[in-house]
This record gives sequence, C-alpha cells and structure tokens, in this order.
Amino acid sequence: MGLLDSVKWQANIYKNGAWSAARGGDYAVVEPATGGELGRMGRATPEDVAEAAASAAAAQREWAALPHTARAAVLRRAGDLWQRHAEEISGWNVREVGAVPGMAGFALHVAAEECYQAAALPARAIGEVLPSEQPRLSLARRVPAGVVAVISPFNVPIILGVRSVAPALALGNAVLLKPDPRTAVTGGTLLARVFEEAGLPPGVLQMLPGGPDVGEALITDPHVRVVSFTGSTAVGRRIGELAGKHLKRAHLELGGNSALLVLDDADVDAAVNLAAWGSFFHQGQICMTTGRHLVADRLYDAFVEGLAAKADALPVGDPATKEVALGPVIDAGQRDKIHRLVTASVEQGARAASGGTYDGLFYRPTVLADVPLTAPAFAEEVFGPVAPVTRVSSAEEAAELAAAGEYGLSLGIVTRDVMRGLAVAERIPTGIVHINDQTVNDEANAPFGGVRASGTGSRFGGAAANVEAFTETRWITLRGEPPRYPF
Repeated sequence: MGLLDSVKWQANIYKNGAWSAARGGDYAVVEPATGGELGRMGRATPEDVAEAAASAAAAQREWAALPHTARAAVLRRAGDLWQRHAEEISGWNVREVGAVPGMAGFALHVAAEECYQAAALPARAIGEVLPSEQPRLSLARRVPAGVVAVISPFNVPIILGVRSVAPALALGNAVLLKPDPRTAVTGGTLLARVFEEAGLPPGVLQMLPGGPDVGEALITDPHVRVVSFTGSTAVGRRIGELAGKHLKRAHLELGGNSALLVLDDADVDAAVNLAAWGSFFHQGQICMTTGRHLVADRLYDAFVEGLAAKADALPVGDPATKEVALGPVIDAGQRDKIHRLVTASVEQGARAASGGTYDGLFYRPTVLADVPLTAPAFAEEVFGPVAPVTRVSSAEEAAELAAAGEYGLSLGIVTRDVMRGLAVAERIPTGIVHINDQTVNDEANAPFGGVRASGTGSRFGGAAANVEAFTETRWITLRGEPPRYPF
C-alpha cells in the first residue's frame, strides 16, 4: 500500500497527529505540464497555526526527553521509507513539480541521506566542560530550540524541506512545516507521511500549507523559536525583519545569480557540458543555477556556438509521458517573468543564440550571447533555463564581475590549473566554490548556504551547521554546597 493510500490526506492538513480539515477550505493541486487537477489540498489559516504551535510545544517536551537512541531510530526508519516508496514519491515529484525522473530520483537519494545524517545527531556530544575560578563544575550544553518553523519553496520541495525538518527533529525539536501551496503534496504531505510511518509521535511534526498569512503566523507565534526559510531574497528580507522584531533566529537560504568562470586555459567542450547542466537542469529552477557565464575572450565564440547547439538539441516536454531533458516551469507567472527578462535583455543588445520561446509552460533552453552588464538577465536571478554569456578579457575581469553582483551563493571555475582557479575564487564572496565543476551541487553532509543577498551563511548540511541552527547553548554550574555571599 502506498504512503497516501492509507490516509485521508485529500483536502486536509496534518495537525496534532491527524489528517483534518483546514479552516481555510481546500484548493486544487495542479499538474504544470497538463493543467489537470491531481487532487485537493487543505489550506491552513493563522488559527490553524496557533492550534498547531501550542500542541507542538507540548509534544516537543516529551520528544526531547526520549533517549537519543529512540530519536535516532525514527530518523533511520524515515531514511528507509524514502526508498521503499520511491515510485510513488517520484511520481508526485514528476507530476506536481515538473521534475524529470532523474531529478526526482536525486531528490529521493538526498532525502534519505539527510535522514541518515540526521540520525547520527542525537548521539553527538552536546556540550563541553568549562574551566571555572569557582569550586564548581561548569558546563556549556546544547539544548533543543523548541518549536521550529520550516518554510520551504516549490522548486525542489523534498530536499529543501527535509534538510531542515530532519535535523531539527533529530535534535529534539518539534517542527511546523509550511510547504509552498503549489507543491504541497510533494513538499508537505509526503514528508508528513514518511515521518508518521517512521513512528514520530503525534504533534512533533505538523504540516500547514497556506499563503503569506500562514507564514507570518508561524514567525510571530510565541511558541516558535527558530525559523528556517528557503526562498527568494525579497521574501527572505521580510521574514528576517519580522523574525528580528520578535527576537527569533531566522536561517535564510535565499536566491542566487551564480557565476561560471571559463578561464582562457579551459577545455571548451568540457566547459559547455558543465554550462548546459548548470543553467538548464530542472528548468533552471534551482537557487544554485548558473546565471552568468563569464568566458575568456579567446574561447568565447566556440563556447557560445557549442552551448547554443546543445540547447537546441535538448528535448522539452511532459516528463510524465516522454523522455525529456527539461519539463515545465512551475506556473504562468514564473514563465512570464523568465520571458520578460529574456526579451528585455535582447532589447538592450543581447543576442538570442538559441531559445527565447515557449509553448505553454515549456520554456526552451535559452542562450543569450553578448549580454550587456546592465541587462536584466545578467543582473537579476532569472530562475529559468536561461544562460547569459558575457565576454571577459582576463581572469581578473571575470573575478571582478562575479564579485560585483549582490548575490553570493555558488561559484564554478573551469581551468586546467586548479590552484589558479582557487586563487581566483578567493577574490569572490560566495558560500560555495567548485573548481572544474558547475554551480549546482548538493550533498547532505556538506555545509550549504550563501552570503550577501543569498542568505545568512551555512545553516544547512553538516553536523556543525545543523547543531548551530537548531539548538540553543545553556550554561550550567553545579556545586556540592551553596556558597556564602557577603549579604
């Protein structure tokens, strides 16, 4: 029996361990490739949030008090369940998100690894003994933050949800998950079902799809202590401001306009292969997508010609019914934003070497050559299958241009001299660097995050980052006898 076959998830939310009707009614779950309805999803309200947060706070205390082995066992079982239900979960990822099967499979692999990595967290050392000038034992101990709000986006909903949910749970927190309403089954219902089947106690994870009012209610609720958000920089700024006003920590993984630097000693064919994957994989709907290609002058023409030919050859269509390289973008609003940035850039002097057209929500992989530095496709995050290419005269100029943008998430450098590549990377503020690879990479045990407008640093991935993100530090002292004070 499938994950969704045994419960009445349709038109419901997951609150306090039960699938129940949302106060906001329900809405259609739409398949981007066809426009067809895949099901119904409940729409939570701020009142649902208040009720869920209160029950989560109560459930969290009991969950945190369990032996560390019990929490670890739940996370291990969750990791196994991603693979056990791979066909069902991948099917939803393909149809609701528009992911090609390869991307859906990668998401499952990462989700399982996130759970396995998180399963090791409860057994980690959670404090240290401090020297004290007093006759006492002095300790610094890591304790659960309490209730964590996780707000995840539409583009890679499984990975970008579970990478916060799993470590937060493992470290003894309760979680309120708000998936993007457009992908709430893949990014919400399936996550809730995996952990429900894994034996997570009722109330420790609750799933509340909804609009901005639900997000604001999560951030301002007094039971919530930490907010983990992945999404656009514009929304992230508002969340950070609201969280700061309420004296809550907000871990923000935001947008990017990542650069791929092709230095003058690079292999052009290898660089083209990297560039195509970096810009067109998952329709370019990835925060790490290569948004700027800075190519050495002597390689420029061959690079543009090769990348345009590759783009023209890539099949685009419904990933549920045919073998394609690119599926649909998420909705008409996103498609129109992509096309607006492309056409505005062409009007400013860029040349469409390939693509620049669409059919429904299927946007052709697009290569823009001779892109001015002021063109929107160069200066802004496109979040679509668009590769803007700009000519540079030297590695120094490439580094200056890459460093000049407001974002700082991922960076790729292609060169035959890896030490030269590393030296160039040192000049560019960014959270992630790949020498001789493109910008889209992810591993569950690696620190992940950006700087500048790309977020508040590495708060995801790796044990150290997760412990920092989802626990608080408490100072504890112990004495055998109370001291005597002067008064």
